[in-house]
Amino acid sequence: MPSPPVSLRRPIQRGFTLIELMVVLLIIGVLAALIVPNVLDRADDARVTAAKTDVSNLMQALKLYKLDNQRYPSAEQGLQALMGKPTVDPVPLNWRPYLDQLPKDPWGRAYIYMNPGVKGEIDVMSFGADGQSGGEGKNADVGSWQP
Repeated sequence: MPSPPVSLRRPIQRGFTLIELMVVLLIIGVLAALIVPNVLDRADDARVTAAKTDVSNLMQALKLYKLDNQRYPSAEQGLQALMGKPTVDPVPLNWRPYLDQLPKDPWGRAYIYMNPGVKGEIDVMSFGADGQSGGEGKNADVGSWQP
């Protein structure tokens, strides 16, 4: 029997079967389940590290302030005393700018300054991701008393 003319032949369709597609989706799902939690934890770790760096930088600026003015800014003057000369007593005699701007913590809140401090002569801290005192992991406080 002669073969039908080329125009009448059915094109051969090749593609993936439903089972093949399901296997690929299952593999992608398993990989995502293994990788995504690790990536999310890295973001939290990076925020904690950034907060520790900011606290360290603020403490260095406060130490320079004390070196120039024989005392740390009062609690009322706060960290603003590192950017602008305080007008509230005790007004520093040898003030100079110590920071261009005050950083916010990685969660978007202002750092807390305490004079006198609870853990040291002065304390600079962030309450962590939850914005509340205490906590563990990403919610733990980050402060100047920590290494």
